[in-house]
Amino acid sequence: MRTLADLGPSKLLPAEQERVRAAADVLLFSEDAHEPATAEALEAIRALSAHLVATERWSETSASRLREDLEACGPALLVG
Repeated sequence: MRTLADLGPSKLLPAEQERVRAAADVLLFSEDAHEPATAEALEAIRALSAHLVATERWSETSASRLREDLEACGPALLVG
C-alpha cells in the first residue's frame, strides 16, 4: 500500500479509497486464486485503475503500481 501512501489520500475520492481497501481485504484473506471473490476484487482494481488513467487523473505508471501492489496482496497464483 506504499503507492497510496506515496500519493496521499487526496488522489482518490472516498468511494475509490473504499474500493481499494475492500479489494485489498479480499486479496489479503483469500487462500485460493480461483475464488469468485478474488476474481471480483482483481477486476474492481483493474477497472478503477483504468478509469483513473482514462480520466487523466493518474498516469499509467501510477495506476500500474497500484494494480501490482494490490495483486501482491493476493494468493501466490492469481487468476489473471
